[in-house]
Order: sequence, then C-alpha cells, then structure tokens
Amino acid sequence: MEFEMKMPKLGESITEATLLGWFKNVGDSIEEDEMLLEVATDKVDSEVPSSVSGVIKKLLFEKNDIIKIGATVAIIELDKSLKTQKKELKTKEANLKTEKKPQAKKKPKKAIVKAQQNNNTFFSPLIISIAKEQHISFEELARIPATGKDGRLRKSDLFQYIEDGRPAQFVQPTAQPDPTAYRIPQLNLDKGTGKIVKMDRMRQMIADHMVYSKHTSPHVTAYVEADLTEMVMWRNKNKVAFQEKYNEKLTFTPLFVEAVAKAVKAFPMINVSVDGENIIVKENINIGMATALPSGNLIVPVVKNADTKNLQDLAKNVNELAGKARENKLNADDIQGSTFTISNVGTFGSVMGTPIINQPEVAILALGIIKKRAEVIETATGDEIAIRSMMYLSLSFDHRVVDGYLGGSFLRRVADELEQFDTDRIL
Repeated sequence: MEFEMKMPKLGESITEATLLGWFKNVGDSIEEDEMLLEVATDKVDSEVPSSVSGVIKKLLFEKNDIIKIGATVAIIELDKSLKTQKKELKTKEANLKTEKKPQAKKKPKKAIVKAQQNNNTFFSPLIISIAKEQHISFEELARIPATGKDGRLRKSDLFQYIEDGRPAQFVQPTAQPDPTAYRIPQLNLDKGTGKIVKMDRMRQMIADHMVYSKHTSPHVTAYVEADLTEMVMWRNKNKVAFQEKYNEKLTFTPLFVEAVAKAVKAFPMINVSVDGENIIVKENINIGMATALPSGNLIVPVVKNADTKNLQDLAKNVNELAGKARENKLNADDIQGSTFTISNVGTFGSVMGTPIINQPEVAILALGIIKKRAEVIETATGDEIAIRSMMYLSLSFDHRVVDGYLGGSFLRRVADELEQFDTDRIL
C-alpha cells in the first residue's frame, strides 16, 4: 500500500515553503516521526517528519522548489497498512495511560541536581502531542536521551522514558541557555565536488582567527583617498642614495609604518584592546604588517616601538622581518605584541580592501595600490588638471569602542601624514 506524504501546516499565515533538502533518498527506509525533508519559510526553517513508516518510492520535489501547504511531497510504500499503524499508536498510548507502574508510585527524588541537556531541541508534532497528553514540558523533553538521527527525539525514546517513570521529571539543568547568545545556523549547503585539499595547520588557525574576529567585533570600514605624489617623488629620488648609505632598500612600507605610528600617537584610543567591560590602552605602539608567506598563508610580523625609530631603523626592521617571512625563519617574538596592524593590499594590485581586525586589536588599516591619475588640483593661478599618484586607504574598526568620529579622524590623520610628507628631509 502506498501513502501520499503531504506538506503539513507550518503556521497560521504560511501557505508555501521552499525545499532546502531531503534527509532520505528514493529506496531508503524511514520510520514514523523520522525527519524526511527540511524547508524554509519567510519566518523560520523547519524539518518535516514522516507521518508513517515504510520505504520511499518517490520524492516529488527538488532543492529550491516551492511547495504549497497540503501538496504531496513524497510517495511512501507502507510496511503495514496506515490503519494498522494508527491503531498501534493509539493502543500504545492508551496502555501508557492505564498501566500502573511500580516506579510511578515512588516519590520522585529531588536530590538530583544535574541533567544532560540535549543539543537538538526540535520536536516533531507527534512528540509534542504525546508530551502534552502526558504533561511533559519542553524542558523535560530536552533531558530525555534521544536516539534519532542528529540527536532527534524519537517516539520510542519518549515512550521508553514514560515507562521508566520519567526519571528526569524534577531534575534541574546545570545551566540555562542564554537566549541572546549567537548560534551558528546549521545549514545543509551543497558544497559541490572536486579535488579535496586538506587545510594545513596555519590555514586552520587563520580561518578560526578570522571567524572569531568577525563574531567578536562589529566591523565598520571607512575610506579616504590620499595624494602621495610628493612622497613618491622623494622616495624615487633618494632610494639609491638611501641604500648606499644604510645598506637597506627603501620601500614604501617603512614610510607607511612611520606615518601610521605618528597617527596612533595622536589618537591613543585606537591603540587599545577590549577586556570585558574594560578598555586597555597600550603603552607601546607596535605595528603589525600582514605579510604573505611562500605557502600562500598570511602572517603578521611586528615592528616594535615603531614611534621611537627613525626611517633608517624602520627600513632595517621592515626588511629584516620581510626577509625572514620569505625564508620561513620568523620566530615567536617576531610575530607577538602587535597593537595595530596594516595590510598593504596594493602589493597584489588591489585598489582597496576591507580588512578583518587582527584580534585583540580594535582597528586595521588597508593600503591600496599607488596609481597615477589625472586629478584636479588647486594652484596659485587656479584649478588645474595634473597627473598625481593617488592611493585609497581603508580602516576597519571595532564599533564597540571606536566610533565613527575617532575612526574617521584617525584615518584622515594617516592620509595627512602621507600627503604632507617632508620632501626636504635629509638622509
């Protein structure tokens, strides 16, 4: 005998739902109350249990299809007649109501203070119906050992619990769940097929760190544009002499670190971390530099006390750290103690970026590519069009402790330090 499984009602005003996926395939066996499909409505995602036991003959919808309430979703070949299944359920429920168990006469033990709380607290309509008849609360349901797929509570689990005299009836859970806590939704997404590449340990750590940062800090990103023409011209003019005098290459990175350190010193509340309800204002200004490793992973070597170093010391420090990163020779001290991080996304040709904060810091600066453009500039004789070296800067900051005024003011200060570069400085 075949049974047409219908889409049940999901709420008073819900008339249709989108199919997210099937828990079973054609040919699979399924028990009554076992989950068959998952659907999404404009209100909530729901898992729909099978109304009967049997073998699945047809699944009538595909992923992302719209299903009307009451429509047939699957054809199930019954292992017993539907009438027999319903009769057995009613008989068992009646027996539970009338049977007198010795355990039920015993006075419940209130001395028990701990209970195992099930992680999966979705209960099917059948489970809820039986629980109501037996006066079992949702909290008590959550403490019943479950044997169904993905920790689901099955009808047999509930009947067994009732037959055992409801041992957890008066047990209190060790801790109440926080209703305001963020919970990652368990989405059954189609990840596709292809070559499987195992994340190495560093990539796993980076992934965890990035996800943690996004969940911890409410990110806001601000942007400014800076005219670096004077700085670019000075660097091009002096880079050879700089290397001859100090035996160090003069890249743009030490110039950026110098400007950022000055801005951080002017705005110390950007150089902080959050500890619960406390803000820790850092004593040192240590600038981290997001750097690519040969493996493709990223690491953040740190220029310690950047505000106390002159340009040649900064260049030496930056070049040394970059070289050690390329050769995989960075030690633990090289990558610890950062209080503010910069990411030069322009190195890869990016115009701008929206970086993720390097925890436990509260801000990170991305520096885009330096690009020549025709710009309107003000001169003594009026506005003129000139070729200028322009760069976008973007600051991601933690809105828990950095508001728009502080973030915007700091970002503007960095841009001003770069634009107002002293071209008369001597090596």
